[in-house]
Amino acid sequence: MDVVALHRFVEQAGRSWDDVTVVDAGALGLRHAVNVCRARPAVVVSGADPAELARDLAGWRRSLVVASAAGLSTVDPADAVTRRWTEPGAVLCLAEQTFAPTGEGWALPDGDFAQRDGMTAVAEVRALVLARLAPRPGVLVWDVGAGPGAIGVECARLGAAVVAVERDPVQCVRIIANASAHGVDVRVVEAELGQAGELPRPDAVFVGGGGADVVRQSVRSGARRVVVATPDLDRVLPARDALLEAGYEVEGSQVSAARLTGGTLLATNPVTVLWGVKKA
Repeated sequence: MDVVALHRFVEQAGRSWDDVTVVDAGALGLRHAVNVCRARPAVVVSGADPAELARDLAGWRRSLVVASAAGLSTVDPADAVTRRWTEPGAVLCLAEQTFAPTGEGWALPDGDFAQRDGMTAVAEVRALVLARLAPRPGVLVWDVGAGPGAIGVECARLGAAVVAVERDPVQCVRIIANASAHGVDVRVVEAELGQAGELPRPDAVFVGGGGADVVRQSVRSGARRVVVATPDLDRVLPARDALLEAGYEVEGSQVSAARLTGGTLLATNPVTVLWGVKKA
């Protein structure tokens, strides 16, 4: 479809052109398009087969408006997978709820997240973690041992699709609350990573909870980037070794900040951040 046809399609679907994100799956790839659909509330995708797009949206609450030779059809992704589409054109992917990232910047203040004391990575740590994860539109990030989900929410604010894996049901509620407060969509999986079932392949993984076994499970995903943060020094070398064994180039840094509070510098607890990157 050309731009004029896309405009007409969006209008026929009852949406404003200013409210949609447009992605060319033919140029950027289906995976990129799917991740944008997972992250944004209204996305027009050209150059994609509706059934293939719908298959990869399993687990996300979306509906599809499909332009085809038969006209416009509004379908659930589960139904779109089973249909044969005649001369499909563009697809409009819509979230059940409207959302939009709030505020500016990144490595937000710690108090911007509902949390249990000591369970959220402080802003100085998040700044380094986000730089190494490199979240952006078109990529998918796993936030493993997510706690209240600060890392995942920040990745989503920067345009990435996010799956937060967390075993604690109370923390899962906090993730949902934090995502809603910051105007982003984060898919929450209440489980240990090993019991989380089949998840879509990530581009980057953050491991904020668990030991070397969780790191080993994470690297099996094939993610190009894996970042691990831990305050426990006895977990640093096992995590590093797990990354090295999986073929990652590993670097790391211990982050310890002293914050100016009322004219006094108060130290935060040191956290070691490891990051592994596989060559493209």
